[in-house]
Amino acid sequence: MKTILIAGGAGFLGSNLCKKLIKDNIVICLDNLITGNMANIIPYLESPNFKFIKHDIINPIDIEIDEIYNLACPASPIHYQKDPIHTLKSSVFGIYNLLELAKKYNAKILQASTSEVYGNPLEHPQKESYFGNVNINGPRSCYDEGKRCAESIMYEYNKQYNTQIRIARIFNTYGKNMQKDDGRVISNFIIQALKNEDITIYGDGLQTRSYCYVDDLIDGLIKLMASNITTPTNLGNPIEYTILKTAKIIISKTNSQSKLIFKNLPIDDPQKRKPDISKAKKELNWEPKISLNEGLDNTISYFKEII
Repeated sequence: MKTILIAGGAGFLGSNLCKKLIKDNIVICLDNLITGNMANIIPYLESPNFKFIKHDIINPIDIEIDEIYNLACPASPIHYQKDPIHTLKSSVFGIYNLLELAKKYNAKILQASTSEVYGNPLEHPQKESYFGNVNINGPRSCYDEGKRCAESIMYEYNKQYNTQIRIARIFNTYGKNMQKDDGRVISNFIIQALKNEDITIYGDGLQTRSYCYVDDLIDGLIKLMASNITTPTNLGNPIEYTILKTAKIIISKTNSQSKLIFKNLPIDDPQKRKPDISKAKKELNWEPKISLNEGLDNTISYFKEII
């Protein structure tokens, strides 16, 4: 068995990764519980293969491990904008501390980067070679620039110390263990629809997103970790939907009486989001398998349970 550290392991992606890896590995879950939720990992607390440590990765930690997945950072605007300085520290200090740990124990380390490194893209779809169009002074910059800097630090550790790095640029992901108040498109729309509340559309709703179901994304992360790819790799679903169409699909699936209301578009909100996953398909033999129809059914059932 390998010993695998999952930073941010009580969060949305982290808890789903714990579920997948705990079957064949010792899993150590780190989380400061700012956005993570203990309810997500309750099923694993009695397992001899699982250990939870409440810890903030802006502070160093010393645990002997074989692999590190770094998923520790608030990922939705409503959360990462609450404390921008801490968000920056999570990305920059956090990855430095985990890279020092990886260097000490010669461990592989995967950084959960983001499609936000592309900013409000002028290239569509977005390839890994695209440098992005990011506002370094905007309300999203604490997250966008923090993640970009984290990639730079990863690269330098690989170059200077030969640290075994993996970088996943994750696009919009949804599914079980999302927080109902995290402010993301899918969770917002499902919660509003289930409560028959007005569904909030920002702008004209013609901006696009590409939604990857969490099970597909987790498989991609594990395949990337097992590979020898040290350069950034897009992981996401290349099928694109407008925000308006997304809302209408969810209203139909929930038989909701919700009405659409339109509000001003937030500053720097991306107009287009669609990953080019040619690299992942070719080098990882990975692409999403779960349709939006199936994924939404699963996610709606989850939210019905928790609300």
